[in-house]
Amino acid sequence: MIRHLSASLHADAALVVIRPFHIAPEPRDLHPTQLGRARRIFAAVASLDADRCDRALRQVNADFSGRHWQTGALFLERSALICAAIGADCALLSTAHMELIGAYFCLEYAYCAAAVTNPSIVPHPDQSGIRDGDLRFILSLRNVGEGHISSISFREGILTRDQELQLWPQSSPTLAASSTGPDDSGRVQVRRPPTVPISAAVIFPVTEAQRSGLEDLRLVRFEDDDGTITYHGTYTAYSGAGVRSELLSTTDFTDFTLAPMRGAAVQSKGMALFPRRIDGAYAMLGRHDGESHFLIKSRSLHDWDEGERIAVPAFLWDLVQTGNCGSPIEIDEGFLVMTHGVGAMRKYAIGAMLLDKTDPRRVLGRTPEPILVPTDTGRNGYVPNVVYSCGALRNGDAILLPYGVSDSSVAFALLDLKALIASLL
Repeated sequence: MIRHLSASLHADAALVVIRPFHIAPEPRDLHPTQLGRARRIFAAVASLDADRCDRALRQVNADFSGRHWQTGALFLERSALICAAIGADCALLSTAHMELIGAYFCLEYAYCAAAVTNPSIVPHPDQSGIRDGDLRFILSLRNVGEGHISSISFREGILTRDQELQLWPQSSPTLAASSTGPDDSGRVQVRRPPTVPISAAVIFPVTEAQRSGLEDLRLVRFEDDDGTITYHGTYTAYSGAGVRSELLSTTDFTDFTLAPMRGAAVQSKGMALFPRRIDGAYAMLGRHDGESHFLIKSRSLHDWDEGERIAVPAFLWDLVQTGNCGSPIEIDEGFLVMTHGVGAMRKYAIGAMLLDKTDPRRVLGRTPEPILVPTDTGRNGYVPNVVYSCGALRNGDAILLPYGVSDSSVAFALLDLKALIASLL
């Protein structure tokens, strides 16, 4: 039923982006008690003569420009924000002075130095130029860096008709995607420059609700009733004190919207959107009691109430709790849901269940035994004894399952769809 692939992804301290350096304690902003230090730094750089400023900026560029995209533009953007924050008049300063000021308020951030885990996967919007039967995909990853801050990055690849995985190399350098907002409704707009590859852009937290992480994105290719395709993904926004589910939406993986959701179901983790409407309504899987599968329907993508419990812990391997491992996959037999279960010693394993296509409240079958469990070669990590996924991809009779290993790395497995369906009880 399952074939393990040799590809794997691991934490990499060499992958860095430029982020704002806030000379302040939490929250990550210029704290009122620190404005004096910011003004002192600004004044020292602003007083440099042109020659000394140029020499200092050349040294910064020699150290960092080869490691990053668009350092000059990033430094200028940062210096403009600093000038506004401290009430400084920058109109008479040279571009070099402004870039150097910006450099003093930036830092390199190794966004996946601690871990890369909990992947999701969807068909790529661009399927041109490949063989019949091949499927190009986009893989999302949860990265963990300094301060245990989680961010989102992407990788591209192809699952061939011969069931071989071709994972494209990580693009370098990488870039923190730009963001604006939040607006009055709490929505944030994020943009990847079109000249920057998808696998070079990283999406970081923006709002207070997200400040400690964007966790466990569950992507789905959603086809609306009029044929419109949008890639949606639920994720957990972690503030450092509480969690809530939010929604990422994009049509092209260039422009993204991050939006809060409302309702009783969103004050927890693990929501997963169905790939289409059901009877005119959006449908979502949730686990807002912390241990069971719920089916929720809504007329709005952003409002989700409690719904109906459809499956509870039933076997020794999921006796503590059960939940989804990503959005349902529509197949001839129904909606296939990869699931996770927690058993003795808080060991996480992966199984599956099948929901009726017309009435997904009906569970047609579940795997009585897990299909993927932690092994001795992969059970150690930041959180040991865990295998976990946020989404799988079908290509013909194969299911490509990327999965997190002990909250530290990512591995890949291929499942035989027919054998998997046959194993359900």
